[in-house]
Amino acid sequence: MSRRRGWLKPGLAWLTLAGLLAAGSLALSGAETTLWDWQPNLAWQEPWRDWSAALLHWSPQHLHMNLLGTVLMAALGWRAAMRPADTLAWALAWPLTQLGLLMQPALLHYAGLSGVLHAGVAIVACRLLQSRSAGSRRIGGLLALGMVAKLLLELPWRGAAQAVAGMDFSLAPLAHVSGAVMGLLCFVLCDALMRLRGRATTPASKPDPR
Repeated sequence: MSRRRGWLKPGLAWLTLAGLLAAGSLALSGAETTLWDWQPNLAWQEPWRDWSAALLHWSPQHLHMNLLGTVLMAALGWRAAMRPADTLAWALAWPLTQLGLLMQPALLHYAGLSGVLHAGVAIVACRLLQSRSAGSRRIGGLLALGMVAKLLLELPWRGAAQAVAGMDFSLAPLAHVSGAVMGLLCFVLCDALMRLRGRATTPASKPDPR
């Protein structure tokens, strides 16, 4: 029982998933890209790419930027005391983020953790917006507005991939949009399931014997 309570400690499962994403990214560092990247024509024949593509990176710079983002996301999730249900939502958004790329057939290859990180940001923002603390709700609102502004500034409708000055890899804005949308949808689903489960396990009130 004590182990179960420890696992359910707010933020712990979130940290574990963040660590898994970071460790997986390091493990695939230098791996053969064509074996692990996401490709629309292989989305259904080789479904493991929905997971592996997020852990694969095109360059050391690409990897280091996303590892830093993962550390920040881990810290933010721990500070926000994310529930196991929130971590489940992030885990579900991991492969779904890549599937969302089917909306852009011109994107023939994709790799990188940024889409999944945007899903995490969306989930943290939703969780903070549910808080009873006005300060936490304010932070959640600013986080959500900041992410929406970032997505719009990236102009995802301008093309599948965009070159960015100072980066040795191309940006795929649709991956960020897909991650944010999938994170939101998975949060709503997991939060609703958790609430239903809570109602089902709440003992019914006993009738008044009078």
